[in-house]
Amino acid sequence: MPAVVIIGGQWGDEGKGRVVDFHARYCSLIARYSAGTNAGHTVINDLGKFALHLVPAGIFYGDKTCLIGNGVVIDPDKLLKEIAMLSERGVDTSNLLISDRAHVIMPWHQVIDSADEELRGSQAIGTTGTGTGPAFHDKVSRIGIRVADLINKDKFPERLEEVLNYKNKVIEKLYDRESLNFTSILEQYSALADRLRPYVTDTTSVVQESHERGEMILLEGAQGSLLDLDSGTYPYVTSSVPASVAAGAAIGIGLGPTAIERVVGVYKAYQTRVGYGAMPTELFDENAEKLREGGGGVAGTSEYGTTTGRARRCGWFDGVLAGYTSRLNGVTSVALTRLDSLTGFSSVKICVAYELNGKRVTALPAEVNEASNLVPIYEEMPGWSEDVSSVRNINDLPREAIQYVRRIEQLVGAPIDMISVGPERDQAIVTRDIFGGNL
Repeated sequence: MPAVVIIGGQWGDEGKGRVVDFHARYCSLIARYSAGTNAGHTVINDLGKFALHLVPAGIFYGDKTCLIGNGVVIDPDKLLKEIAMLSERGVDTSNLLISDRAHVIMPWHQVIDSADEELRGSQAIGTTGTGTGPAFHDKVSRIGIRVADLINKDKFPERLEEVLNYKNKVIEKLYDRESLNFTSILEQYSALADRLRPYVTDTTSVVQESHERGEMILLEGAQGSLLDLDSGTYPYVTSSVPASVAAGAAIGIGLGPTAIERVVGVYKAYQTRVGYGAMPTELFDENAEKLREGGGGVAGTSEYGTTTGRARRCGWFDGVLAGYTSRLNGVTSVALTRLDSLTGFSSVKICVAYELNGKRVTALPAEVNEASNLVPIYEEMPGWSEDVSSVRNINDLPREAIQYVRRIEQLVGAPIDMISVGPERDQAIVTRDIFGGNL
């Protein structure tokens, strides 16, 4: 069976966790392949509302295998707290496996993350402060500590001493901060390793064997394609290696690229972004505030970050960026989320092009962050006032909502097979089962 990748087509916060949770029922293995605790997925089901940062959103199905792949950087303390939270709330976590090749977020990573942002001053990126970026930096610099190192009682003290000696020089001389204590870190992380060890295995072999058995595999992306290190709105992007696009899924989990046959792009029915960087369709009026507080959607769908709690910047749907990320990822179908939040707007807008230096452009310019004269060109469409949260058939949506969905479908260039009309698991309109035939 082919592997399916679920990616975010915007700047993150598109509702990937909700889509993964919905589709995981059809799969045998669900794997997270990139990012770290800087990403957050919100899932609402019969057990309540959950904020996940490292554990795959398929964890709520006890008969599924869930993997954290080699492309993820792991904060052991936060991961164990997340596992404990799930267990306390009745979620079986015995099916969770962690890659021995994944890199570990260490105490110096958070120190460097905050100190580096302070040193940048007005050029700060607006990171989550979780230490994720510095951990990926160490991975690329070949000075990182992997999970395999952490759980090796004989090797870890020596490895920790080597890296800490180097990092303390950086912390003291570059950032003018106090050095970190070897003994306290060794004791803390050795205790964490003892608790983490039962979950650790060679996940590459697990996922490859699952694929060879013909099982359906779901690869869960974190963050959004516009935050991709190579293809996003650089430099205001994430640091994940592998990438935040579908092409990175195979690398981050240990599969060959030919194993991936389908890519589900998740797009919010409007646009949001957390942190710094360009956002051409950003609004600064009452419409922005209305979107931020959930628009006409159900309670609990306001726009505040799962990881940081920061208010998200809001704007109209950007069809230029959506088409760009759809082509970038080879999107084969689309999950459109938060359509219910647009209820109550007298009209809605979609950006279909930009005006840049007096010319109409329909592609994302590399200098987008510096292009203060990048002006969105909108199509304005009639809105709707009817509550759509209970709709389960697309033909039962208001005519204006159907027109809006179809226009987005044209701009993205892929069929919209799922429309989320609320945060609950069953609040979805599915027009085609991507794991089977037509419904």
